[in-house]
Amino acid sequence: MSELNLKQIIDRLNEEFMGDTRKLVFWYDDKGEFAEDVQSIELANAKVYFLEADNQFYTKYFFERKDTKNNYLVYAPFPKPDVKNNHLEDTLLYSKRFFADRASLLSLDLGIDEKYKAVIEKHIKFFANKERSRRFYDLEIENFNEENILIGLLSSICRTRTCSFEEVVRVILTDGELENNKFIAEIKKYDLLDDFWKLSEKYFGYTDMDQTLESFVTTLFVTYTAKHISSDIPKEWEPYISYKSGNIIAFMDSIMNSVLYCDKYDQLSNFVDIKLGVEKTFAKYSPEIFLNCDTFECIDQLLINWIVERLLAEDIGAKLGGFSIVEIIEKREKMHFGVRTGCIYRMLKSAYYIVAAINYSCNDDFSSILEQYISCDYKIDQEYRNFYYEFDNLDDTYIFEGLRELVENIYTNEYLNKLIPKWNIALQEEDAFTKLPLQIDFYDSNVQNAKERTVVIISDAMRYEVGQELYSNLADDPKCRAKLDKQLSVLPSYTRLGMAALLPHDDITITDNYQVLVDDVLCDNLLGRQTVLQKHSQNSACIQFDDIKSLKKAELRDIFTGKQTIYIYHNQIDARGDKANTEDEVFVACKEAVDEIIDLIRRISTNANTYHFIITADHGFIYKRDKVTESDKISGVNDKNAFVNRRFIVADNAVNEDGITSISIGRVLRNQDTKVVSFPISSNVFKVSGGGQNFVHGGSSPQEMLVPVLDVKMERGHMDTKNASIALISMVQKITNKVTMLDFLQSEPVSDTIKATKYKIFFISEDNEKISNEISFFADSRETDTQKRIFRMKFQFKDKRYDKDKKYYLIVVDESTGEESFRHMVIMDLVFEDVF
Repeated sequence: MSELNLKQIIDRLNEEFMGDTRKLVFWYDDKGEFAEDVQSIELANAKVYFLEADNQFYTKYFFERKDTKNNYLVYAPFPKPDVKNNHLEDTLLYSKRFFADRASLLSLDLGIDEKYKAVIEKHIKFFANKERSRRFYDLEIENFNEENILIGLLSSICRTRTCSFEEVVRVILTDGELENNKFIAEIKKYDLLDDFWKLSEKYFGYTDMDQTLESFVTTLFVTYTAKHISSDIPKEWEPYISYKSGNIIAFMDSIMNSVLYCDKYDQLSNFVDIKLGVEKTFAKYSPEIFLNCDTFECIDQLLINWIVERLLAEDIGAKLGGFSIVEIIEKREKMHFGVRTGCIYRMLKSAYYIVAAINYSCNDDFSSILEQYISCDYKIDQEYRNFYYEFDNLDDTYIFEGLRELVENIYTNEYLNKLIPKWNIALQEEDAFTKLPLQIDFYDSNVQNAKERTVVIISDAMRYEVGQELYSNLADDPKCRAKLDKQLSVLPSYTRLGMAALLPHDDITITDNYQVLVDDVLCDNLLGRQTVLQKHSQNSACIQFDDIKSLKKAELRDIFTGKQTIYIYHNQIDARGDKANTEDEVFVACKEAVDEIIDLIRRISTNANTYHFIITADHGFIYKRDKVTESDKISGVNDKNAFVNRRFIVADNAVNEDGITSISIGRVLRNQDTKVVSFPISSNVFKVSGGGQNFVHGGSSPQEMLVPVLDVKMERGHMDTKNASIALISMVQKITNKVTMLDFLQSEPVSDTIKATKYKIFFISEDNEKISNEISFFADSRETDTQKRIFRMKFQFKDKRYDKDKKYYLIVVDESTGEESFRHMVIMDLVFEDVF
């Protein structure tokens, strides 16, 4: 109960005890409404005596024998007994009676018109609890009428922060169960259930004879669905359609799109799905009618099934409602259930691009092959990788197995088996090695003449298409300048030789026992590479990524201080792909490699005053999911002195067998080495025991030999950040009070990547007239608990007439940029009172 109510009672009681004459004042509180309050009151000139139903005789003795001097308020939390049963009847003759009408006191305190007092009286039991009453007062309802009082009572029960029936319904549905709902039980306890259902009809058009939360929720979902499908709904669902679809759509959208309540929306959707048998019913319809509807997750499943059928039929030109397969995928992924089904849609999108390559072809000359690969063919490798990345994240892949087999068949037989043989024939062209930069010239071309400190990040096995993804991610940062180039790796395209080629050198040689020397230094480890690097650049160092990835700022700065050139060796992709038990994780490793390198660049540029980076690789790789068959393996290598790998053989003489070609090591390394590297013309492998078979490299193909070279420059002091955003979470569609309280959520806590941001919040009319006070809010909370980032704002509206047929908006503006962050439309339904 309000302290103001209690103060009024205390003031009246104190008036009763004024004067020098001893007084007894009896207060029979018929329903015990004030029992809790009387426990804490203190009177100026009287004591409080608590009368019990069975202590009347002792009370009479107490007042007439034990204490005959002090004033007393005699409080009884029950009705006055009949005369014949009341031992204090004669005492009452020389005492006074006190009456406290709680309904009158509440009405007076709240400013409720006398004509609405009956509403308070009917539900007076609600106000018997102080905390419950406080919640009602805190709603700060300004214009009281019967509806607002009832909604206020419901809002207090549901602990909403605003007097809003939509908020009441939201709390009931999202914070309780449909059966045995705790809020409905309390609403019924205070005789408000009939009022709740009447309001449900007024606001949502819910008119079911058998009023239950289950049928109410069904009405919401069926009505919403009926407005979002381009067909009539099933006849048996028609009784659930409400005539107030606009209110329902606004309400459902607010729950569906809320970060706080979207999961509960999914639970309610699943309930209605099961209750009505939605999936089975909708399976009879054309999927075209569901393109704009995301009421139920099964709708996405129906569309996914259609897409899979079209892809299996290789019908990539298929459309629904004018939308292509890719357009449908992009549309549905952004809709509500895209959070759950996005993995599938992304997989299907990648499958689409692979199926689209079913008639793949390329020219025969090396220049054309290079140009086509760098402009578009690399995307086939990228989409193949993306397909398996998403496929492997699915819990159940059974229904997509046929599609996977099609993707695998097209990628291997229609793409790789056409591209790689043409590549290897064209590689024999006399000027093939002049068509693009060579890895053997990397240091001279990219590092030697750098004027500022340069970090070279070498990611083992980062092939061109992965580097292109890294480039795209870096290019999204407006404060990062990135340029993507490419180079042709050495052949054989394996780590030892590729790492050597990236170092500064006068000479690279392969010994008779197939060790790789750079300027006569063995460089198959970090120490050897650093020795070579420091010979050409004294202030330089070679570092393993794993040794610095967790270093603190000061430790990181110590490593880079005084250095001109730093080589960092990153081994995420090759480390996973080269092991038989993890090779199927190689596409996951590619994603992780991209993220790790971006994070490394940002940490170094922020903490170590280093802003120039070059990212490249020693070689690429070929990966195919299906196990290599015996027919794909090449056998018959008899030279015991040869260096034999799955994708290449280095020996004194070329291997002269069908399907194998060769090139001299001297041509690759620009020396007089007479050894020869032999390699399969196709994507086949040599028969070698041990190790994995799906992930291979070392041979000659665009996937193995084309590696990225990214030149990246970061702005000084830059850290990739974004503003802390705020979102309206109060479910308000109509403004009915001149003073309105609304709740907002700071979406993410402030951190090293989320910047504190100042916003201006206010209301405007459709002709841009400001109609409320303007509130400045600084979104700077670092609380990780979402509930602790909810804040409440109080808006005062102008005294003027508002047109209910016009549009009004809540506006949030970023103060630093002046840009509008978001707007929310409301209806203004305020009663205008002319002061004259």
